[in-house]
Amino acid sequence: MGRGVGWPGPGAGMTTFFIGDVALDEYFTAERWPGLADKDFIDELPAECGGSIANAAVVHAALGGETEFISLLNETALSDRLIADLQANGVSTRHMLRQPGIPDSRNLIFLVDGEHVVLTLRMGQQPMPLPPATMAALRQPGFLYTTLYRARRLHEADGTLAQDLLLADLRRHGRRMVFDLDVGGATAADAAYLQGAEVVIFNQVGFRATFGHDTLTLAETWRRDHGITRLVRTMAEDGAEALDNGRLLRVPGHRVNVADVTGAGDTFGAALTWGLGQDHAFEAALEFAVAAAARSVTRHGPRGGKASRAEVLDWLKDRTSPPS
Repeated sequence: MGRGVGWPGPGAGMTTFFIGDVALDEYFTAERWPGLADKDFIDELPAECGGSIANAAVVHAALGGETEFISLLNETALSDRLIADLQANGVSTRHMLRQPGIPDSRNLIFLVDGEHVVLTLRMGQQPMPLPPATMAALRQPGFLYTTLYRARRLHEADGTLAQDLLLADLRRHGRRMVFDLDVGGATAADAAYLQGAEVVIFNQVGFRATFGHDTLTLAETWRRDHGITRLVRTMAEDGAEALDNGRLLRVPGHRVNVADVTGAGDTFGAALTWGLGQDHAFEAALEFAVAAAARSVTRHGPRGGKASRAEVLDWLKDRTSPPS
C-alpha cells in the first residue's frame, strides 16, 4: 500500500461522541510479573489521567476532530480532575453523567518487559441515563465510538429506549457506530448491539476469543450477517488488517523502540475514526491509524498518541527518509 490512496487531511468533519471509561492511571514498573503465592518489588511512576475511551477521545481531539465524551462518574475531587483534564485536551464534557456513591475510576498499570498488565477497579453496572439534550445531540449524523460494556448500560432518561434499541434509533438518525472490542471480543448475545456498525475493531486476543482462530477472512460471513461495514484486527507491531465490505486490506506495522504500549489501541481506533470522519478513503485512514499507533508506543503514558496530523506525518517522514 502506498500513500497514493491519499492520507487523511484536515477537514470540518462532524462531531464524534466517545462513550466509555475515563480513569486515573496509576503506573508501576516491575522486572517480572509474579505468579500466584509469589511476591516481588515494584517501582511507582507518576499517575496520569487515562482510561481507554478517554484516551481515544483525546487523540481524536488533537487530530482536530470535534469531540464529545460521556461517562458515568461520581462527584468526588478525582472525577473533577478527570473532567478538567479532558477539557484541557480539547474534549467537550457537556454531556457527562454524575452519580454520587459509585467508586472512583482508577486503573493500576504494571509495565513489564515491554508489555503492560492493566487492573481496573470494578465500578459496577449502573445504567447510564441519557437526558433529552444528550439524545438530541446523538441523533445527529456523525460517529459514536464506544464499547459493548457501555452500550449495554445506555438508556433514555425517560425510559423510552434502551441498549440495542437505543443504538438502532441513533443509526436511523445517521449516527455511525465504531465498537472497540479490545481483548474482550463478542458473543452471540452481542449481535443486536453490533448490527449495522460502521467499524468493529478487535485486537489479536479479542479476535481469537470471538472466533477461536486467527484468520480474518474466515470472519467474512459473520461480518456480512451482522451488517458490519468494516471489520478490523490490530496486530501490534505487525500493523493491522481489515475486511472492508468483504475486501481484504493489510497494512504493515512499523518497527520502533517501545517505551509504553498503553493507549496504542486507543490511538489506532481514534485515528481511524478521525480519518473516516473527514470523509477520506478507508484504506488511507487505516494506514494513518497504524502510523499513529506506532508513534504512540515510543512515548510513555496513556496519552502518548496525542498528536496533530502534521506531527504523525512528520514522524513517519523521518522514519522513511533516506539518510543524508
